[in-house]
Amino acid sequence: MRVKRLTLLVAMLLSMFNFHWCLIDGQWSMVNGQCASAQINTDRVLLMGRNALYYEDYVLAIQRFNMVITVKPWLGEPYFYRALAKYYLEDYQGAEIDCNNAVERNPYAINNYILRALCRINQSRYALAEEDYHKAIGINPLEHNAWHNLVLCQIEQKKYESADSTLDIMMHNWPKEADQYTMKAQVALLRTDTIQAEKWTDQALNLDEYDGRAWGLKAMFQSNRKEYRAAEESLDKAITQTPRMAGLYVNRALVRYNRDDLRGAMADYNICIELEPNNYLAHYNRGLLRANVGEDNLAIEDFNFVLNLEPDNTIALYNRALLLDNTGDYKGAIRDISAVIKDYPEFWEGYRHRAAIKRKIGDISGAERDEFKVLQARLDAAAGKKRPVRTRKKSERNIEDYAALVEEDTHEEEIEYVSEYRGKVQNRQTELKPEPIYALTYYKRASETNTYIAYCPQIEELNNQHVFPHQLYLTDNEAPPAAKQTEAHQASIATLTKQIEEFEQKTFDMADRNLLLCRALDYYHIRDFENAIWDMTHLIHVNGSDPLAYILRAQCRFAQLEVSRSTANASDLRLGYLMAVQDYSKASDLMPDAPFLHYNIGCVQVQLADYMAAVSSFSLALELDPLFPEAFYGRGVAYILGGQTDLGLSDLSQAGEMGLYPAYNLIKKYSQAKNKAASEKKK
Repeated sequence: MRVKRLTLLVAMLLSMFNFHWCLIDGQWSMVNGQCASAQINTDRVLLMGRNALYYEDYVLAIQRFNMVITVKPWLGEPYFYRALAKYYLEDYQGAEIDCNNAVERNPYAINNYILRALCRINQSRYALAEEDYHKAIGINPLEHNAWHNLVLCQIEQKKYESADSTLDIMMHNWPKEADQYTMKAQVALLRTDTIQAEKWTDQALNLDEYDGRAWGLKAMFQSNRKEYRAAEESLDKAITQTPRMAGLYVNRALVRYNRDDLRGAMADYNICIELEPNNYLAHYNRGLLRANVGEDNLAIEDFNFVLNLEPDNTIALYNRALLLDNTGDYKGAIRDISAVIKDYPEFWEGYRHRAAIKRKIGDISGAERDEFKVLQARLDAAAGKKRPVRTRKKSERNIEDYAALVEEDTHEEEIEYVSEYRGKVQNRQTELKPEPIYALTYYKRASETNTYIAYCPQIEELNNQHVFPHQLYLTDNEAPPAAKQTEAHQASIATLTKQIEEFEQKTFDMADRNLLLCRALDYYHIRDFENAIWDMTHLIHVNGSDPLAYILRAQCRFAQLEVSRSTANASDLRLGYLMAVQDYSKASDLMPDAPFLHYNIGCVQVQLADYMAAVSSFSLALELDPLFPEAFYGRGVAYILGGQTDLGLSDLSQAGEMGLYPAYNLIKKYSQAKNKAASEKKK
């Protein structure tokens, strides 16, 4: 059971925010996400951050609150708002830390405790969340949402008597609120008192005939009594009030199935899958219904989905076997049935069906062996065959009930709020790897947020001297050159080659060095990495103290390896990455104050699976510049890959706070994985 976050957070926002349009007028600017001037109007910047929250631009909001915190770190308000932004981005760990700071600065602000409780609930830390709600209620005893969520925390901890007592207080304070009567019914169900549960449900509906959750509970009681028509009517009302609740469509589909309305049931499963694409029950049951109406290929797709989720689900495997037989894939059908029989050696229906398929493909001896097995079991079967069931519980795995639709083991109301905010940055799929290395390039993409700007004095000096035909950037957000730009690089290579041939007969000087750098960059941009590496190797040979030569050679080697990862053997890859590390290390010896070099080394070490060395390299980068978001991100990735998920989530939170929003997708993914592992460990 989850917390109803929508009512709480919308009320919180509406009560706290006074929104106005606000424009940047040149009084302040951003450098690496920090305030360029301490003279900014913090009230105005705070308001702009709150405006960004309202318009659901959470990454921008975090940047604004960072500025206020930098100038006035003693204020609790910006920590609270930054926590709220992180909460919406599902960075619950980072949001909780900000709430701690807000509470420390202002222990009398009720919203600090309410938001921290929500963060803790989303980390399955229900006891701590319960403490926060008690503190909030101590500040304002009539904070209804705090009471509501307190009950849910007590339910999660299976403290049903405490939940009942809390609900009694709520019913005394708000006797006309239907909500707590519905919750009373849920607690009674958890205590297996169905008679009392239905009584509380009826009271809730007497107070509020538009209570969708109460109608869902009412339908369950009616369905248990096989009053399917009444149950469907109740579910219709529940869905009208809460149309985004996928579980209600699953329940109505089962009711319609029991009324032999197969098409109606299938329509409900379709809606459920639209709302929750990974819903196991909907895919499994829709597969059975599709098979019943002759849509065999579509049914196979559903069972393929189920088997991807649960490869050892032999009942789904047998259903797929029947469908493969219908569609003429006899080898696939025999393969699936054989796997089922291996787990259920006395499943005589499986032997009978496999025998029939073997006869279709001409395997007469194999069919006869299976038929003999069936014959041996016939005496047992003659004792009486049980009537097939129409539905079974999810945990029941009797292979004889393969044709039965599946329902949840226990009834559980789930209240889920999905935020449809702009960008949905925490839902963008992000691989568990560092951000790209910092590369020398003429082309870069415009950044969506103000992130880190790497600085290299040697590059700045060469740009000021107009050594290169274009401005040279040091960026991790490189853009590919257009077709005309590639042609220009090829023409430049021809011109530079003639000039380089002339200086080979004379003493090497800086002008010659710049020609080699320019040609190597041209080679790099047309993706001719070997020639670029050769030019830089030549330059290092004649001028070994050139850090840019080492940097460019390392990035070309790295780029070359990334292209060949899927085809090169492991030893060649390892040697290539070690050579790249060596080049970056030599460049770092010549430029000891360049944090981006340690960052690049860490990225390469992640590819070498040397995660602790990568952590050290990213840490060195952060020692040189503590405001380096990509280094926090890379170190977070290295920690997670090295098995230290908590440290990794903390670093990813720092990276997201600094504007590197792909961190929030990883935070969401690996927080869920950590919570799942913890719950399985408890079991």
